[in-house]
Amino acid sequence: MFLPYPVIEQLDDAQVAAWNKHFAGAGHERPRAIEEGIWRRTQDPANAQQSGWSEDENGRRRVVHYRHRYELDYTFPVPRLVLAELYLYTSVLAPKAEIDEYRGNVRSWLAEGGWRGTDGTTWSKGDLRVTVTPYDSHPQDERASRQTPAGFCSLDVVFTSEDFEVTRNVRQMPWNVLAGGIRIKDQRGNPTYADDLSELSKYLPFQVEIGCGTSVEAGVPPLHFLHQAYRVTERTDNVMKQTHPFILSPQKDTLVREMLLDATAKADELVTMFRESFLAEPTAAHYALKALHDAGYFVGPVLQHNFDLLAARAGLEECFVRRYDQKIPPVPLHPEAKALLVVGLHADRRSVQKRARERGMKVVFVDTEGLEEFGKYMPYPLEGPQDGDVIVKAEATPTLVELCRQLGVNVPVTARAV
Repeated sequence: MFLPYPVIEQLDDAQVAAWNKHFAGAGHERPRAIEEGIWRRTQDPANAQQSGWSEDENGRRRVVHYRHRYELDYTFPVPRLVLAELYLYTSVLAPKAEIDEYRGNVRSWLAEGGWRGTDGTTWSKGDLRVTVTPYDSHPQDERASRQTPAGFCSLDVVFTSEDFEVTRNVRQMPWNVLAGGIRIKDQRGNPTYADDLSELSKYLPFQVEIGCGTSVEAGVPPLHFLHQAYRVTERTDNVMKQTHPFILSPQKDTLVREMLLDATAKADELVTMFRESFLAEPTAAHYALKALHDAGYFVGPVLQHNFDLLAARAGLEECFVRRYDQKIPPVPLHPEAKALLVVGLHADRRSVQKRARERGMKVVFVDTEGLEEFGKYMPYPLEGPQDGDVIVKAEATPTLVELCRQLGVNVPVTARAV
């Protein structure tokens, strides 16, 4: 694989302007040109259904961390969007016999993939480097005083683009997340269901928190696309079986094999989320929010969980709260906001809704409470609405456009905003 790796071969003037305005540069709470994800899969009684935990089967762990940087490339006659830097870290903890077999497989894949060894732990091919490091006791476990289960050991396989600097912050990030413990799901209360957002008119002005619902409506792949691309969760087309078990066994982990045998082919899958996010355009839902903000009914920045910047491209200020460096990031809840409108977000992982309730704000949800997968409808109820909350079980676009109509706000018809 050679870098820069083309993501979009030719950008038009409007796309270049959108990149320069929204994705390039600094001054934000996170770099907009970097895509990052972390999964830490562990076996615990609290996640036994997904992890396969039992008294006789426990102690497995798998960590995946990626951090890719994108930029515009002008070495060709037309500007291209390219992947400039790649970082992919994997670590697996399993019974020693499985790790030994896995190490043998990795050596075979290195040979079959044509990687050139340098010092016995590092191999190179094109502009990529890969290190393979076994541990009887992982140094991160020693650092955190975590005991390695008897008969277990670890193997780290790390891919980087040439000259990528693995800073201490990058190296520690997934382990800091792991140290935060597994997330305990919220306990749902008894929310009220409503046909529309007319209840919200009693709590003006409001603030907005948005999840992937509005992005999916704009054509951005849902989050489980990344779970599949990085092979962290098994998917099933059985509508009655939605446990989506973790991939913990080294023998079931195909991510490393795919990278070693054909990193270029795999790269096209790995850049898909960023590419589709960049190509997506704001929908009528985003423009309805902008109109409500301009009219003074919606205040403060959008509390954003997505890195597609669709709300920003519709002209709204965003505060990105899906952070890894802070488990519970600070949230700029507006002092005048009397309600929090939560659009297309399944769970309150950053305690935004909890903090809004503590301030006496009304919490109102817009969510379909279901999704299409494998051509089938699968119920996906909101995780943690509480007593006093209101749910409008509907899609974002028609619901927000109808709210504008109820409040006498015109929604501009905008084909594109940069």
